[in-house]
Amino acid sequence: MKIRSSSRTIRKILPFLNLNRFFGLFSHDIGIDLGTANTLIWVKEKGIVIREPSVIARHRKTKEILAIGASAKRMLGRAPSTIETVRPLRDGVIADFDATAAMLSHYIKRVHESGGVIPKIPRPRVVIGIPSGVTEVERRAVADAAVTSGSREAHLVEEPMAAAIGAGLPIEGPDGIFIIDIGGGTTEMAVISLGGTVVGRSIRIAGDEMNEAIVSYVRLKYSLLLGEPTAEEVKITIGSCKNLKNEKFFVARGRDLETGLPKSIKLSSVEILEALAPTIQEIVGNITDTLEETPPELVGDIMERGIILAGGGSLLPGIDEVISEATKMPVSIAEDPLTCVVRGCGKILEDLSLLARIREVKGL
Repeated sequence: MKIRSSSRTIRKILPFLNLNRFFGLFSHDIGIDLGTANTLIWVKEKGIVIREPSVIARHRKTKEILAIGASAKRMLGRAPSTIETVRPLRDGVIADFDATAAMLSHYIKRVHESGGVIPKIPRPRVVIGIPSGVTEVERRAVADAAVTSGSREAHLVEEPMAAAIGAGLPIEGPDGIFIIDIGGGTTEMAVISLGGTVVGRSIRIAGDEMNEAIVSYVRLKYSLLLGEPTAEEVKITIGSCKNLKNEKFFVARGRDLETGLPKSIKLSSVEILEALAPTIQEIVGNITDTLEETPPELVGDIMERGIILAGGGSLLPGIDEVISEATKMPVSIAEDPLTCVVRGCGKILEDLSLLARIREVKGL
């Protein structure tokens, strides 16, 4: 009788011995676009719930986290000496492991905040978009940061593939797809066919380099030092890749390098076009180089479908026209390009067999 009783007890608890299934009952699976400029979080059955800058503020000595996201970004260039504002990611990879883990942990806890009687246990399965050009050490750092922040499983997917899935492109078909994701730290470009990347390229030239180009241009021409947030505002407000029909202006404020006093100047869209031109041309040059490496059959498919742009950099006015002129191909911008990567991570979460097929093609 004891043997029968114990066997019945074992059968009752067996379903709970699978910890993955157990934690899955009490946590939300999430997709993460861990970007240099912004971090986006997608929650299964809810969609995108968090869209925050990838910035944290912490005490310089104690390392206590004081602010994360938008509130931390407002402190950039304004914080006293006791507080440091950190961008945990640079050029698409982790520059500060502890800051990245703290940021991810904060967002995972926010996702699992519940008004019910039983709180959610923050042990989610996560899918994270990463640049295609990262090293194995950098991949491991991202996975370790995700596990340290409280996830039970961390799956990594390359950003061009995630962006293509998020844009609703048929990645598993035999036709060639050329997608370009211009982010904050990296520009990712990939020719995709049959669920794998045929030709890919990852360059660390993107939105951050555009901001730096504006800072350098204003410093050389006007002897005025701008802060990075101001340079980004200038880029978003009057930046372009082609001459605009109606010229735009922006009043920028900074520190005069000759006198050390505050100074304001009026910048025009023509000047910002001149400042951004070298960076844009470098991106375009890499796009044409990628096309030169692409097999002829796939080039024919790309000519028919066109090149698809994603990422925040694709919102720069005229960039699609510049790429089209250089490649002699049609260029279109994906719907809601800022969220393509995180939506792709979300679709993979809903169909993990898709992740398995992508890994099988890649040979992982």
